[in-house]
Amino acid sequence: MWTIRPAKAVNGFIRTLYKLGLGWRWVNWPSDTAVLQYRQQMTDQSDRQILWRCLRYLRPYRNMVAGVYIAMILINLINIALPQIIRWSIDSGIYGGDIARLGQAVLLLLGLTLVKGVFIYFQGQWAEVASQSVAYDLRSSLLTKLTGLSFAFHDRTEAGQILSRATQDVERIRFLTGRAILRILEGLTLLIFTAAALIWMNPSLGLAVILTIPILIHRAYVFGRFFRPLSMEIQNQLGVLTTFLEQNLRGARIVKAFAQEEAEIERFVKENEQWFQTSVRTSYLQAVNGPMLDAIANFSTVFIFWYGGVLVTQGRLSLGELVAFTTYLALMIQPIRRLGAIVPILAIAASGGERIFAILDAPPEVSDRPNAKSLPPAAGQVRFEQVNFSYQNSHTVLEGINFEARPGQIVALMGATGSGKSTLINLLARFYEPSSGRILIDGCDTTLVTLDSLRGQIGFVMQDTILFAASIRENITFGCPDATESQIIQASQDAQAHEFIAALPNGYETRVGERGVTLSGGQKQRLSIARALLTNPRILILDDATASVDNKTERLIQSALNRLMDGRTTFVIAHRLSTIHRADLILLLENGRITAQGTHETLLQSSSLYRKVYDLQARKTDEIN
Repeated sequence: MWTIRPAKAVNGFIRTLYKLGLGWRWVNWPSDTAVLQYRQQMTDQSDRQILWRCLRYLRPYRNMVAGVYIAMILINLINIALPQIIRWSIDSGIYGGDIARLGQAVLLLLGLTLVKGVFIYFQGQWAEVASQSVAYDLRSSLLTKLTGLSFAFHDRTEAGQILSRATQDVERIRFLTGRAILRILEGLTLLIFTAAALIWMNPSLGLAVILTIPILIHRAYVFGRFFRPLSMEIQNQLGVLTTFLEQNLRGARIVKAFAQEEAEIERFVKENEQWFQTSVRTSYLQAVNGPMLDAIANFSTVFIFWYGGVLVTQGRLSLGELVAFTTYLALMIQPIRRLGAIVPILAIAASGGERIFAILDAPPEVSDRPNAKSLPPAAGQVRFEQVNFSYQNSHTVLEGINFEARPGQIVALMGATGSGKSTLINLLARFYEPSSGRILIDGCDTTLVTLDSLRGQIGFVMQDTILFAASIRENITFGCPDATESQIIQASQDAQAHEFIAALPNGYETRVGERGVTLSGGQKQRLSIARALLTNPRILILDDATASVDNKTERLIQSALNRLMDGRTTFVIAHRLSTIHRADLILLLENGRITAQGTHETLLQSSSLYRKVYDLQARKTDEIN
């Protein structure tokens, strides 16, 4: 198609420079095929839709934006008036010998310059506030959306990509909605005003100048079309780098423990090299485009200087008019040159907007239904009816799950890794939706109640304890921020955590490192238990809650949990014999199915698989002890 040829010509021109030795030998250039394939996927219309959607975030600040553009128009009117004052001062003041008029012209120039400075101040301030407000709203929308998305989204999305979109991409849209669009509209307005002034002063000379504008605009358009796929590649690769850094910072202990520093550095260098290669390609493209725009603009300047000089010598143009003409031309070249710098920003912003809106438009796989009601205070009866579940409609994780837990019962989940124990618990809290079947709490279908009312009655103590980089008090009260001091202390005592907290230098105000790295595994687990107990849940979920504590601490915690489990339905992913012996109902899972259920005594008699699993668990316990 003809629309591709200019870009192919540019690509060929760049490659020619490269072959002549003007480029670095180790730079890998994008293939024509890659650019064409990208063009088939991304159209002008999609770019415009993305950019327009970004600009719609300025709507709440329309009054401020209106002030910005009113100031812009006034600034441009002053810019148009200044060359005319210069022309008047030269023709009437200098050549006319009228010192008074020359003085008046100088004072008028000074006055307009001061007024222009005031307008520029307010324009810059209002534009920055409006664009920063857009960035604020986008970040808030992203966080709101991310917290509302289900586990399935986070399972398939890297944390580094999300961080890159919430920081780098939002910053690019901030610049788009602030300086970039302002400079584009400012340049277009100045071009229109300047073209009108040139034609008014001398139609033939003005038209000669204006004819170069479409060439410059087309050149900028072609550059933007070629630059867009590279900008998207850079942003995606930046997300890869961010993910790599985030994982290495989080897993620094593992990297050092396995002496993999050199290997991780090598992996990072490889990813960083790919980002660098792409960045170099974009810099070369910009390096070619900028001088090309300048060459076209400077050609116009040379032509005006020559042709205008001829008209002056022939007496058809005054010297003041020629100076005004060249001043107007300088004004017109300025926004055109700026356009060459802004077009890449538009391409980058469109790529960033696409990545951000991919998150904002992601459908929530788990959400409140339109007619959802609050779950009444639950007694704790839980029933699974023919529940099936599969991830992304691929392999089946749970199949035909049927059981009932009565209020106050302890339900132990047993099975090998990957048997579906954690998935079953996640379905109960609606972190995922079942593919089919129903989950009932006190006879209420969990899909028909609000998520807040459901999860507000479920307490979690997971094996992988998550603590925030905050004070111990803030971590304990995370699910119950209005808790009183006595409630906090009571929950800590019940979790056997108060003693070690009180021994810390700042007590409950002691700050813990990210993910609680300043605490031992047992201390983190006890804080997690205190956090769950403070919410006074009707249903308690314990994922091997005592796995990270010693035998003495385990007995203390179990003693407290025995009292606190009274009246609550408790689900425990069981790895210890003490938990299995105390369970009212044991569910043995294998390959996503419940192969046996009952009490410990009945299963020992009726299930050979349970006896096998139990014996294996007993041997592990003996080995640990």
